Amino acid sequence: MMNSFTRSFSWIALHWRTGALVAGAVGIAATCTWYLESDEARAQREERNRQKELHRLADKISTYASNVHQRYPTGDIVVSERDSAQQLRKSPDIISGALHILWGERKVQKAPLRGYWKLDV
Repeated sequence: MMNSFTRSFSWIALHWRTGALVAGAVGIAATCTWYLESDEARAQREERNRQKELHRLADKISTYASNVHQRYPTGDIVVSERDSAQQLRKSPDIISGALHILWGERKVQKAPLRGYWKLDV
């Protein structure tokens, strides 16, 4: 076991220049791809990333609702956009977008008070 461990370190010591060369080439290729990307492709990538973030937040909110419902099975779960934004360290607009995704999936309802949502479990 120790022999193979020592052997792997000696192999790395002998071939570090090749590894550095390959890593540099990959870095240069990634930089060129990013630099040569068109504005339209960049906007599409940013929109995809934004949608992924909204869906991740929606999943977090849904998981939170399930956890609270397990602790308090008889009560309603109501969240505030502003309080959720502070707790998740996101802007209220992003939280609102995630709640609208859940609303489309029929997992939340708008509460009578503005800025509050009732989570369905």
